[in-house]
Amino acid sequence: MPATLFAPLPPAAGDAKTSAAPTATAGDPWTTVMPAILARIKAPVFPDHEYPITRYGAPTDGKGDASDAIRAAIDACHRDGGGRVLVPAGTFLTGPIHLKSNVNLHLDEGATLLFHTDPQRYMPVVFTRWEGVELMNFSPLIYAYEQENIAITGKGTLDGQAGYDNWWGWVKLDENTKPKIPLARASRNKLMAEADRPIAGMDVSKRVYGLGEYIRPPFIQPYRCKNILIEDVTILRSPFWEINPVLSQNITVRGVTIRSHGANNDGCDPESSRDILIENCSFDTGDDCIAIKSGRNNDGRRVAVPSENIIIRNCDFKDGHGGVTIGSEISGDCRNVFAENCRMDSPNLDQALRFKTNAVRGGVIENIFFRNIQVGRVGKAVVHVDFKYEEGDKGDYMPVLRNVLIEKVTSKSSPHAIYLRGFAQAPIRDITIRDCTFEGVEKDDFLEHVENITKTNVRVVRK
Repeated sequence: MPATLFAPLPPAAGDAKTSAAPTATAGDPWTTVMPAILARIKAPVFPDHEYPITRYGAPTDGKGDASDAIRAAIDACHRDGGGRVLVPAGTFLTGPIHLKSNVNLHLDEGATLLFHTDPQRYMPVVFTRWEGVELMNFSPLIYAYEQENIAITGKGTLDGQAGYDNWWGWVKLDENTKPKIPLARASRNKLMAEADRPIAGMDVSKRVYGLGEYIRPPFIQPYRCKNILIEDVTILRSPFWEINPVLSQNITVRGVTIRSHGANNDGCDPESSRDILIENCSFDTGDDCIAIKSGRNNDGRRVAVPSENIIIRNCDFKDGHGGVTIGSEISGDCRNVFAENCRMDSPNLDQALRFKTNAVRGGVIENIFFRNIQVGRVGKAVVHVDFKYEEGDKGDYMPVLRNVLIEKVTSKSSPHAIYLRGFAQAPIRDITIRDCTFEGVEKDDFLEHVENITKTNVRVVRK
């Protein structure tokens, strides 16, 4: 494996250390911090050269395999210095796609890439991350490793074709029913045990999964990449998480529509990545719509790279466990997250703004800013923090959540407006809520082990 594999991302120009990060009382972070982040996020630009996959032999009948043609087009585009690999209108069947530097995979309107569901097609294994743990596993459906200037654009559709008769069936029999012993359980337990071992002596190269194991690949995963654009495409039926940049930087996700209600079908999960803009997207996932992560347990602490400098704006959130979520794989920390001008509304959306961690994950979450969020109905709480998620207090790594500003949030219906559950030995700190209106609230706020919560001009209308 490359010598750079475990090297942390270098500091971004002008970045302050965590101790000097912005606070809710030190000026207005929306006007002092967010513009500096936006100034660093620049979508890649590509040479005006086009490489239609049909030129390289992609069948146009929607049945023949286009994998070799797509690979040839990407290789030619990369070799020539870059450009656009064009998927024209029509349906094309393919295996995994590996992007290379300076390549924009562009799907014309009316174009569909259908991905094989045979796990054999996603071999040999590649270096990847799954639920915050590094390993060798099936290739993601679209993957890039240590590449620069890459994109997936256009009005076309990416369809993973996942279903309960293939990938999802490793976890569930149908939408609501788990088998008595899911195929994935032993593989997942084995991998999670790897994440909990002492950091000293960890050897990721020996964590070889793939065939014979049941760890599903994500749809799109740029790993240790720079300058990434994912724009306008529609994503359907992923085996696992949809968009999952890992240890990457300068990322724009714009105008993307995600509709996928399979097992663990998170929408966009940036992991240990920075300088990220997610805007004008629509999420209907059945799981967390956006979930910011930074590695799990000791494996995340070994890599020790936070997710930071993330801006989310003008997005729609429908079904899911959480709208904007931070956690639970957050052992490498998270800071400087801004979310504004978003709409969240579904009886099948549990929480609008969600934080989940525990004393096994640990991690510091700080400098989180939400404003102008319109919430309709949510199933549990508008703002939900739970330090007792999964393993709860059964660990030695007390989580930290501090400096959260929530302003101009409105909601129409929820059991709780605010639900905050910390630990006595690790209270949630410095939460500011102002200029918010929560209507149709069924229960009082739940506050357990919270220090320095400030409410100003907050209106709660009971149901």
